[in-house]
Amino acid sequence: MTAAELNAIIVRAKAMSYVGGGARTQPSRPGANDLSWSEGEWRYLDSYFGGTDFLGQEVLWRGYEPVWAMNYYGQVLRPDLIDGERAGATIKAALGAMYQEGRFLGGFDWTGEFGRYVDRSEGNVASFRGREVIEVEGTEAYALDYFGGMVKP
Repeated sequence: MTAAELNAIIVRAKAMSYVGGGARTQPSRPGANDLSWSEGEWRYLDSYFGGTDFLGQEVLWRGYEPVWAMNYYGQVLRPDLIDGERAGATIKAALGAMYQEGRFLGGFDWTGEFGRYVDRSEGNVASFRGREVIEVEGTEAYALDYFGGMVKP
């Protein structure tokens, strides 16, 4: 499998879960919020804890073998400028636009009703790290740090 093929599967899974309002599944751990997607031999799980401040992990399996994973932590930094609902709406719209470009990594800027979404990352599907922020009136009001890559035996 090429990096481009893996990237396409990850984008499809991400677009069909959180951003696409995918089905919530039975929590895999107490207190978790789980969203899953599957297609053919592929299975994906996004499992996170919290709301305005949250921690999560995404894993993609081919058959029964994990092949890719990503961890993340996000939080509302300025509740006087943005709340969890507005941050979520901004993130879903911005990520939806990025996924339409067929990617989930790389520089991305998008401006919506509740602020400016900015995503910066380094690396590629095999190994990466990045940060997404929402700026409101020029101030960083929300931030999320993420990292991940290929999982190899």
